[in-house]
Amino acid sequence: MTDPSQAAPQDHPTEHAVLELENFLPYRLSVLSNRLSQTIAVLYERRFGLAITEWRIMAVLGRYKDLSAGEVAERTAMDKVAVSRAVARLLERGLIERDTHGNDRRRSVLTLSEVGYSVYDEIVPMALGCERLLLEQLSAEDRVQLDGLIKKLTEGVVKLAESH
Repeated sequence: MTDPSQAAPQDHPTEHAVLELENFLPYRLSVLSNRLSQTIAVLYERRFGLAITEWRIMAVLGRYKDLSAGEVAERTAMDKVAVSRAVARLLERGLIERDTHGNDRRRSVLTLSEVGYSVYDEIVPMALGCERLLLEQLSAEDRVQLDGLIKKLTEGVVKLAESH
């Protein structure tokens, strides 16, 4: 009997469809996004001990005040469980605060704490610097085109979601 790990790699059997991941747009975008996020995350993870999910929550709360955890999940397109866990860690570290929303005691909202804003104010220039370095690879025309393409793909995702 031969060891399957020693078998020669085979092309895909003819009775199955072939998905060439290296050419499949959703896969390519996911890999690019993951690599980019992980590269930037090294900067704030080392200095501030923040995971990617934690920084994304802080970034959203730095831009939009008084959001519920569900609204944060919606704006970041992150899983609600991942958001909940990250929120718990950020609350424990005192980087965000939870309060009730106005007269509605049932709705809790999240905001950055003063300490959270001080971290946010240090990370934002670092993040923008990374973006600047990345975009230096593109001409001004390429940047405009990329922005337009991202908008079109975002609209396509909405249509795709509506079709299911």
